[in-house]
Amino acid sequence: MVNLSVVIITFNEEKNIERCIKSVRSVADEIVIVDSYSTDKTEEICLKEGVKFVKHKFEGHIEQKNWAITQASFPHILSLDADEELSEELIKSIIKVKNNWDKDGYTMNRLTNYCGKWIKHCGWYPDIKLRLWDSSKGEWGGVNPHDKYELKEGCSQTHLKGDLYHFSYYTIQQHIAQSNKFTDILAQAMFNKGKRSSLFKILINPIVKFIKDYFILLGFLDGYYGYLICRISAHATFLKYAKLKQLHLKKVVK
Repeated sequence: MVNLSVVIITFNEEKNIERCIKSVRSVADEIVIVDSYSTDKTEEICLKEGVKFVKHKFEGHIEQKNWAITQASFPHILSLDADEELSEELIKSIIKVKNNWDKDGYTMNRLTNYCGKWIKHCGWYPDIKLRLWDSSKGEWGGVNPHDKYELKEGCSQTHLKGDLYHFSYYTIQQHIAQSNKFTDILAQAMFNKGKRSSLFKILINPIVKFIKDYFILLGFLDGYYGYLICRISAHATFLKYAKLKQLHLKKVVK
């Protein structure tokens, strides 16, 4: 059986972190929390739970998660966000993997709870995530804030049974605020990579995004909250390209 380090990054997660920690007890040989100087009770809760608690300045989701891996004692890693929880079926799948680790990485479905409702459509499910892996075989990549773990070329992976529960937003206001924050980060990351915006993208891409999520990906089957999710996601697309355009205009002015 392999030893498994569960690694979680946090910032002001007092509402979620205890649930997350308790859900991994049966699979973790070590629980590592890397916190970016929370100002709420996150640290107090983590210390009460007896986990390894390390503070580190936040310089980006990708950067923080890659640094967090270096704090783990074991190369086999289960990486979670503080607002996630393992389902019972997923726990059983991970225990089986620990007893017979024969792949480089393992993916799992993520099921999101939005304002108390489980969302099965809108492009939010199955939302496959690679969260269990041998840390010598890859690293966190992607574009902030949308990080993803990337295995090296030629590595093997398979899919696990069971859902990773994700408690995303407790209020609509929280979703809107997060959308505004994340589009700031994403627009800056795109700008840094030389990506361009245009009036066409600002006008058309949000419409395409809504049609895809609400009609093609059946967001309407999630009822009222399905509509809200698709509407806010489309607005986030508008904000992303509008903010990117503004960054280029500021560059021209300078």
